[in-house]
Amino acid sequence: MTDTMTDAISTPMSLAVPTYDELTALAQRLGEQMLRAGLTCATAESCTGGLVGHLLTEIAGSSAYFMGGAITYSNAAKARILGVAEQTLATDGAVSAPAAAQMAAGARRLYGVDVAVSITGIAGPGGATSTKPVGTVYLHVSAADGYEQGAHWVWQTDRSGNKLLSAQVALQMLLDYLARRGPAGQSAAPRPGKEKTHEK
Repeated sequence: MTDTMTDAISTPMSLAVPTYDELTALAQRLGEQMLRAGLTCATAESCTGGLVGHLLTEIAGSSAYFMGGAITYSNAAKARILGVAEQTLATDGAVSAPAAAQMAAGARRLYGVDVAVSITGIAGPGGATSTKPVGTVYLHVSAADGYEQGAHWVWQTDRSGNKLLSAQVALQMLLDYLARRGPAGQSAAPRPGKEKTHEK
């Protein structure tokens, strides 16, 4: 793929808070498809605190495709480790689409992988602003072939539920990327469009 695309995720999936077993099953499916595709991945996490990386490493043999993850909880860590621009943090904030995109790109470069997913959000119960309520989360997938996919959700649950739902979407976004590559590795990316807010 050569074109860069950014859009909101629209994959049909259960929006009930997933169980741990459901998440590990999703991670298992992702691992199988990563191995089949011969690709490597990494994560950049803020509000989920490494949950996606933990789920990926629950699968035996995941070191064959999961190269590592950065838990950049503070703004300083996002800038220093992942290269998120200080201007982005000052203007858009750490919980924003631009920050999520830069986090994913930074993780992909840091670990030298084919694809990386990022998560940044407000898990709650505090931290909300007038424009970003508790449950706001931005995710992004960045791939070496030029694929870029953003998502913006607003969860309506508690801190633990917000983290579990965000992890579920992150894993699903990676699966979507693999599916859109097609059998010959040619991406069939979604058409670019304005990112939408999902309130669930």
